[in-house]
Amino acid sequence: MRILLAPDKFKGSLSAAEAAEALQRGFRKVWPTATFDSAPIADGGEGTAEVFRHDFAGEEITAPAHDALGRPISATYTWLPETRTAVIDMSSASGLWRIAESELSPTTASTFGTGELMRDAIQRGAQKIIVGLGGSATNDGGAGMASALGWQFLNESGNPVSVVPEKFREISEIRPPNAWFPEISGLCDVRNPLLGSEGATPVYGPQKGVTAELQPLMEASLLHLADVCARALGVDHRDHREHRGAGAAGGLGFGLLTFAGGRLEPGFATIARMLKLEERIASADLVITGEGRLDTQTAHGKGPAALAELARSQGRPILAFTGCLEDESEVFTACIPIADRPLTLDESRSRASQLLEAAAARAARLIQISL
Repeated sequence: MRILLAPDKFKGSLSAAEAAEALQRGFRKVWPTATFDSAPIADGGEGTAEVFRHDFAGEEITAPAHDALGRPISATYTWLPETRTAVIDMSSASGLWRIAESELSPTTASTFGTGELMRDAIQRGAQKIIVGLGGSATNDGGAGMASALGWQFLNESGNPVSVVPEKFREISEIRPPNAWFPEISGLCDVRNPLLGSEGATPVYGPQKGVTAELQPLMEASLLHLADVCARALGVDHRDHREHRGAGAAGGLGFGLLTFAGGRLEPGFATIARMLKLEERIASADLVITGEGRLDTQTAHGKGPAALAELARSQGRPILAFTGCLEDESEVFTACIPIADRPLTLDESRSRASQLLEAAAARAARLIQISL
């Protein structure tokens, strides 16, 4: 029996790599002679840097930065020395997880800290930077990131403007830095543009504190930013406001395209290609995945569902383990909740590794009956 272990993270409790280890322990209890292939996955959101660190033997780099509210922090990213590639979760510095619900301030939240991590990687000699777009506390169109990389945002008098959404409409001029940027890619599986009913503000803003009353202000701020960029950069540069994924991570997708000369790539597809998942699925008898919650959103671009499609295309059974099963998607052969009895959220998170290991062993025994 050859088993491919390819879980996503169990948010709030286990990284993807930790989940893979727990699954392996559980299956090995029943099938001690099985061969395991561990390939933790991500879809470009939170946990992407950790997956690259695990699967490509990367180094964890810690650098000083600022969170979305401008407070000094230490944040991390992954460094792949062989290819001189930095993999940065934008959430590492600018993530929602760093901000208490009572502190949410979308009018002043900034991606400056993400830009600081990118700048650190450039100073380290990065030839390529991969940015995972997900889990942001920001709605600034990537302007904060650009500021950290040396872009200047000026008012009509030529004075610097604070680069936060509530001040965007004071910006009348932007100036690029005299700097070289390496190849930059943003990973995301959302297709939202920067503006409009499907844009960053109405779709993702509410979880960051954008109330119904604030939406017009925030939308107008991003519109003004896009208009200034279009005027300042001229005909030689594309206007990226309608680009698919420009609205990802509060518009950081737009920022990477506009200010860093980057491109946006589908998160799971890119990671799957780099991990050679199709070949690894083909050599497996059973594929195992999972994440903290399986719900109606799982089938819309999330890693486990995309993995399931690959497995199904090759006729391989795929089991999905989860801490919370809200919707049993038909893309999986079976969905398996890991709880062994009614549990509070805190209990489930604190025991996640133990529960996942036990659930894997139970599943192996059931499969063994049918063999």
